[in-house]
Parts: sequence; structure tokens; C-alpha cells
Amino acid sequence: MSAAPTAGSGRAEQGDRRPRPRAVAILAGTAVVALVADAVTKHLALEALTDREPLRLLGGAIYLNLVRNSGAAWSIGSDYTWVFPLITIAVVGWILWMALRLRSLPWAVSLGLVLGGALGNLMDRIFRAPAPFHGHVVDMISVFGPYGEYFPVFNLADSSLVCGVILALLLELTGRQRDGGRVGRDGRPVPDPADESTAEQRERA
Repeated sequence: MSAAPTAGSGRAEQGDRRPRPRAVAILAGTAVVALVADAVTKHLALEALTDREPLRLLGGAIYLNLVRNSGAAWSIGSDYTWVFPLITIAVVGWILWMALRLRSLPWAVSLGLVLGGALGNLMDRIFRAPAPFHGHVVDMISVFGPYGEYFPVFNLADSSLVCGVILALLLELTGRQRDGGRVGRDGRPVPDPADESTAEQRERA
């Protein structure tokens, strides 16, 4: 009869797990969907909104207005456009590194949204005018005003990023870990029922 693993050793084994293929596939699929949706809406915006007045929707709650943004929100940092691709590349690298131990499906969705959004705007920075790595991001959605008076004009890549970050915060607050484990309010690992049943089977063996 073998001794059941302790909570600490079980947690260590859990931390050493290889990535779950399904989680990695969901991360990649979510990123691709976000990236394609962003590219399509930017293409349509360039085709339909160039050289025309903002399009008013939902009684003025939303406006569609083509804006080429060289900086961040409200054009912050517009004189340092080259910095944003470097930051984005670092974020993409971090997500790919996190994927090496990813086993949580909710975290896969969160990281996929962030990755897709980051890549969407990175493509603009690299390939759009006026120059490589100095390109202006195509924005087209404005809330409560046609020119971003109350909220920055944004695109689907920005929305994907924000949703991914909010989901990540919720997962952190609820103690859900990227390796599939959970942490309780006291900071201690919450036993995984699957691990407990495996331990019981070992005891019976």
C-alpha cells in the first residue's frame, strides 16, 4: 500500500503538469476568432466610413467614426508610436510562455482574447501607414459621442483585450489558477476532487 500524497506534494505535482491540449486549442482558437473579427471590421470601416460623417446608431449611444490612432487611448503617447509594438510583442511572448503550463479552460479563453486583441493592433502598428512599426491603429467605435468625447474611440481588438483582462481579474479573484488548480480565501490550494479520487485509488491498491 502506498502512502497518499500530501497536499503540498500534490500541489507541486499539479504545478508540473504539462499543458492540456484542449486548453491550448481553445486559446489559439479564441485568438484567431478575435484577430479575424478585428481585421474584417477594420476593412469594412475603411471601405464604408472613409471621408464621411460619423454614423449615429442606437439613438446616439454608439457612433461609427473612422479614426487613425497613432497612440493609445485618446491618442496618448502619439509621439512614441514605436514603443507600442515592443510592448505588444512582450505581452504576446508572456502569453505564449503561460501556454506552456495552461490547463484551465476559462484562462484559455481569457488569454486567447488578450492575444487576439494584442495581435490585431500589432498588425496595424507594423503594416499600416505611415511606416512599419509606426503604423496608426484603425478605430471606429465611439460611445455617447461621435469623436470620443466621453470614452476613447476603439475597435474590436481593444474590446477583446478589455474583456480578456476583466475575465483574468475575475479568475484571479475566485482563486482559479492557470494550471487548473484553485486557491481558497486563506491562500491555500483547494483540493481537486479528481486528485482526491486518484489518491483514494492509490490507497486501495
